[in-house]
Amino acid sequence: MRKLKRLSVLALVLVMAAALFLPMAAMADTPYVTYTINGYGQIRQTQTAYLAYATITKFGEEVTLTAPSDICIASDGHMYIADTGNARIVVGTLDGELIKTVGEGTLVSPRGVFVTDNGNIYVADRDAQMIFVFDQQGNVIQRYGKPTSPLYGDAMGFQPIKIVVNDAGIMFIVCESNTNGIVEISPTEGGTFLGYFGTNYTTTDIMTIIYRAILTDAQRAKMVSNIPATPTNLGIDSKGLIYTVTRGNQNDTLKRLNIAGTNMIHNTDGTYADTPVAVVAGNHDNVYVADQQGYIFEYNNEGEMLFTFGGPNDDTQRVGLSKMVSGIALDTEDRIYVLDSDMAQVQIYEPTEFTNLLHNALYLYSKGRYTEAKEPLSQVLRMNSMFDYANKAMGRSYFQEENYTAALRYARLAKDYDGYSDAYWELRNVWLKNNIMTAILLCVLLFIAYKVIKAMDKRNHILRKPRRAIRKLKQNSFMSNLFYAGYYIRKPNDGAYGIAAEGRANWLVSSFLLLIFMVEYVVMKYTCGFLMKTVMEGRYEILSDVGMILAVMAALTACTYLVCTINEGEGTVKKIYTFFCYSLVPYIILMPVVYALSHILTMNEIFLTNMLEIVIYIWIAVIAVIGLKEVNNFSAKETVKVIFLTAFTALILALLIFIIYVLWAQVFDFIVAIAGEGVYRLGY
Repeated sequence: MRKLKRLSVLALVLVMAAALFLPMAAMADTPYVTYTINGYGQIRQTQTAYLAYATITKFGEEVTLTAPSDICIASDGHMYIADTGNARIVVGTLDGELIKTVGEGTLVSPRGVFVTDNGNIYVADRDAQMIFVFDQQGNVIQRYGKPTSPLYGDAMGFQPIKIVVNDAGIMFIVCESNTNGIVEISPTEGGTFLGYFGTNYTTTDIMTIIYRAILTDAQRAKMVSNIPATPTNLGIDSKGLIYTVTRGNQNDTLKRLNIAGTNMIHNTDGTYADTPVAVVAGNHDNVYVADQQGYIFEYNNEGEMLFTFGGPNDDTQRVGLSKMVSGIALDTEDRIYVLDSDMAQVQIYEPTEFTNLLHNALYLYSKGRYTEAKEPLSQVLRMNSMFDYANKAMGRSYFQEENYTAALRYARLAKDYDGYSDAYWELRNVWLKNNIMTAILLCVLLFIAYKVIKAMDKRNHILRKPRRAIRKLKQNSFMSNLFYAGYYIRKPNDGAYGIAAEGRANWLVSSFLLLIFMVEYVVMKYTCGFLMKTVMEGRYEILSDVGMILAVMAALTACTYLVCTINEGEGTVKKIYTFFCYSLVPYIILMPVVYALSHILTMNEIFLTNMLEIVIYIWIAVIAVIGLKEVNNFSAKETVKVIFLTAFTALILALLIFIIYVLWAQVFDFIVAIAGEGVYRLGY
């Protein structure tokens, strides 16, 4: 009996230890996955950022919602919901206890609600075409209708659906179908129209411009009007900055507008919600956006996505999933309240320890307390060393402390090109300051040595033997053709004639040049300077790169030969292959310069390498076209024709290879399936 008791106690201790040391088990209960974005712009799964822990379906014992449209959590800690279907504002605690209802018998179709610090309740009533202001007792203290100013527009309706108010009492109102922007109204003189704020802009592609230029007036009238989108919703932070979300506005889906209406967010990572319906400013210089389908996005103050979580309800009634989101709010504890108009309920999410640490770091960093921000960032990175935003923030903190070496390391981990460039700029300045005199002295000594050797050679001919050796080397057939490649890129007309008529076509030399090109291409792709690297760190696909180059060269040579033969060109496969390989010499000569510059230039200077690359590719294209013309003895017109036919042939060849690949894959799968079936039956 005592042994049984000891075993029971031991089992209980083990269960308690598992509960203490395995907190990740709670994450398995979430019906959604949390994602973040890495430095390469890729969406990646991460730790659960917010846990859905409660749902409010009614307030008190009897008050339920019907098609609610908006939610607001005021400074008094109460929740205000625009209960549209019941034409009222429901006021309750954050736990779902009913405090009161406001506006019954007055409101018609409340769509937006906002509460100021002094307790006044502003309601945007679409069907009443009115802004109602209630005091805390529920009495109407002011009404604002359509502005009478001619600047508003006589033909423009006034159907307010969302509203926020700043500390000065100025109202910012989203009106349905008003494409001029957010309506700004001052409370003075019963409501003074101040103008439109944060107007969205239209974008026009080149094809639309061409169509409008050539079509008649009647035809243009039938085209879809290119008008700016109306903001979907808006929010305001403690600094008075206005946040807006707009459907279908691409990279301007989320905006943070200053007092002049200028957008302060310029993010192009494509992580904005597809159907945003609500936005709320966070407590740590961050912002939350709710998507209609139930996804919640959290961004920093620059519009970079930190997390996305949640999702659509699949009729399983699991906590944390929504059907039709219409509003979002935030309390002082960073709990998120998501209003679901279809299910008439409020989903509540609370941050995890991981998120609290990140928020603490964001707050400290935004206040300029960079050293203090490093501690919570370190804890975040201990939980997830691949969380790139934490690496980026850590690098920026070290930069502010002037620890540029550490800043450079973290910036590279986070793929933070701007942060890396800034840190490298400072390190390079320190190196130049410490070594500039040594570098100048070395250059002077090299110049003096060059002059001395040149003078001694002129007097005593000390370089006679090296010159003789070089001349003898050039007489070798392989080396002669190799040096001829340099002559070809300087004088492509004469060089191409040598390939066509003087026996300069050579398989071995051409293949050697192609080999050097492939080596430089691979080295440049995987080991160039960080600011020019376009591949993920640690990912190497060298065999694929080499195979691609060989396949392109073989296809280009074969297609060119076929087209030239049909058009009575004089080039053979050997000659065509040779001038194509010779045309790669500008890359072989200049790419090492680009490679070296990529390791010493910053973002402000990287345009130099871009310009040099453009020169390289233009040079290759020009001498390749000249080589095609001269080797085949074509006229300029015939050359252009052959180029287009070759491109078309290469396209057909690529399509044919793709079709064969797909068919072979199906045949291979069929054979594997038959083999598997045979093994299965033989097993019985």
